[in-house]
Amino acid sequence: MKVTIMSKRNVHVAIVGGGMGGLAAALALFRRGISVAVYEQSSVLKEIGAGLFVYPNSLRQLERLGVGDALARVGAKVGSGSEYYRMDGAVVGKILITDSSGWNGLYGMHRADILNVLAEALPSSAIHTGHRCIGFIQDNAGAQLFFENGNVAHADVVIAADGINSVLQKYVVEPSAPEYAGCRAYRGVLPAEALPDWRREAHQVWMGDGKHFMVFPLRRGELLNYVGFVPTTNETAESWSAVGDRDELAASFSGWDTRVTRLLDEVQTCFWWGLYDRKPLDRWVNGRLALLGDAAHPMLPHLGQGANQAIEDGMALAVLLEGCPDNFSVEEALARYETLRRPRTAMVQAEARKNGLRYDSKYADLGERDREIANSALLRKDLYDYDVEQRANEMRRQDSVPT
Repeated sequence: MKVTIMSKRNVHVAIVGGGMGGLAAALALFRRGISVAVYEQSSVLKEIGAGLFVYPNSLRQLERLGVGDALARVGAKVGSGSEYYRMDGAVVGKILITDSSGWNGLYGMHRADILNVLAEALPSSAIHTGHRCIGFIQDNAGAQLFFENGNVAHADVVIAADGINSVLQKYVVEPSAPEYAGCRAYRGVLPAEALPDWRREAHQVWMGDGKHFMVFPLRRGELLNYVGFVPTTNETAESWSAVGDRDELAASFSGWDTRVTRLLDEVQTCFWWGLYDRKPLDRWVNGRLALLGDAAHPMLPHLGQGANQAIEDGMALAVLLEGCPDNFSVEEALARYETLRRPRTAMVQAEARKNGLRYDSKYADLGERDREIANSALLRKDLYDYDVEQRANEMRRQDSVPT
């Protein structure tokens, strides 16, 4: 049995999960001189072909980690023409694309692209693929992770970034099943050249009776990412790779704005995944073990903040772990992390649910819905203005811990 022994010169962190949240946390720790190792169950780091948004609240953190230029090269800046519509194409309002200072730090990003950028910024020796975690123990001296391949890793801190069905969550709280949102999302990408008249920089959202449809650019505007959210009575797996029914997708939006139906005419294949979240957990931390990202706070995609909040988590952890164990214990640092992050992510989880109701027109009076959509710009400004690194440093100063 191979045993990975980490040096005790400094705090050493083991991260379980090599997705965006895990790699972003690893990079934030690495930039602060903290020894880190990432353990990913798959044989290679990979992400399925789908898009996400990188918003100002996480982009400013990623830029500080030195990957801003790389992200700009592979992302698509979201800009003019970004609007909300009713299902017939009537304009409801503008989509906010800046923080309150006017900084447009908003990209449409292919998941594989951002994963590659993060991985390339880390030493290759920090990433260990083919490591499926099956167990965890801890004591006053440290923590151990056990893997299906027989390897054991020792660390001072373990971060569970292993998703909504986290293996390590049970060591922190009583397991609870994810809650199905009653909705299936169809998604895919198209070459932008297939729709030459499309607004290349725009994020566009059409809202109808119980469903909604959105489109935004990826890869410098070369691709269009589309997602159709459709209600279903049968639970759909939380999978990024399940092949969807293209005809069912098209039928679900029959009669909508011709821009939507024309795009769907170009779709040959698509994927689908079920939407799940979970009520806020009572705890994120147990001793040397902390939850991050979907392992701690899975959220519906209706604010686009899932990956962005995971990136915030990683930056907060890095700031609060810097200086351990000389100034304070890792247990104290992780307790601070939970105190800082739980209220914010609980708020975002709740607001994502509310926004889904708006997008799916669950209102007797659509005028009220439209007013709420317009007013939601205030919430988004608060989301985008938030600086997690600043907040974490303020927490350290308040606790009289040197920064």
